[in-house]
Amino acid sequence: MAIDRTTKQVRDRILEVLRPYASNWTGTLGRGDLVIPQREIPHVIQQILEALADATDRCAEASEAEVFQVLSDARRLPSLQDQAERLRTVFLLLKR
Repeated sequence: MAIDRTTKQVRDRILEVLRPYASNWTGTLGRGDLVIPQREIPHVIQQILEALADATDRCAEASEAEVFQVLSDARRLPSLQDQAERLRTVFLLLKR
């Protein structure tokens, strides 16, 4: 799915932004520890926001037919939580 590919691309780009600030000598983010100098924080945040903006620009809006089809299929799922999860897996949902 395009959403999974987009999610992976955004994750990889954010990791590229954060990798130089990994706290151990090897530069890996395995432990998740970051050391970001205070003066660099605005720059890091800007790069992360750009990565997210690029991803949302690449994602086209779903057509009414696509939304209808997914909603129709999701109605057969046993719980409302399952229905919501189905929508999240198929579409990129953004708060506006």
